[in-house]
Amino acid sequence: MSWRGSLKDSKVSDAPLELWKILIAGGFGAGKTTLVGAVSETEPLTTEETLTQASVRTDSVQGVESKTTTTVALDFGTITLRRQWMRLLLFGTPGQERFWFMWPDLAKGAVGAIVLVDTRRFEECYPAVEYFLSIGIPLVVAVNHFDGADRYEPEEVHTALDLPPGTPVVLCDARDATQGRQALITLVQHALALAIRNRPSSPLPSLSRSTRV
Repeated sequence: MSWRGSLKDSKVSDAPLELWKILIAGGFGAGKTTLVGAVSETEPLTTEETLTQASVRTDSVQGVESKTTTTVALDFGTITLRRQWMRLLLFGTPGQERFWFMWPDLAKGAVGAIVLVDTRRFEECYPAVEYFLSIGIPLVVAVNHFDGADRYEPEEVHTALDLPPGTPVVLCDARDATQGRQALITLVQHALALAIRNRPSSPLPSLSRSTRV
């Protein structure tokens, strides 16, 4: 059964929506679960577990001392972009190094990724940025400014991460559904632009066309 067949949106049209798998990535405590929960139209699926003293020794909480839970598998939510005739399937990835082995499986069939940056722990986003660039997944870097954290302009973040020209960097409060939605729209536009530029004769891969579950 395809994702398209199971997620037909009768409120929009009898025509099926294009389905895109989108990854929400970033370092530990960067706001991935918060973003998925803020924008999802459906009750988000989360796999959060309470941090224990044993896990604190593995996962540094420096800079995010108030964090009491951690994602151990993935977060999942959905959002419909009606103007784009799309439904995005959002997969939040675990940020800790001990779960990086899951990234290749989660990335299968993904059309794009948002990498959240916590400016209190800037270096935590590097692995996700480098991984998605290495496998050719279009990405948008979303700077999630926390209260009391240093403020940076998108241009500064773009330079600091040495991103390829044209890679979007946006400011995004992960708690704000409107800002999160706009970050996703920016990602969709970026992925489409890259597809047109790089593969003008090939359709953009999507779950509804190429991936079976």
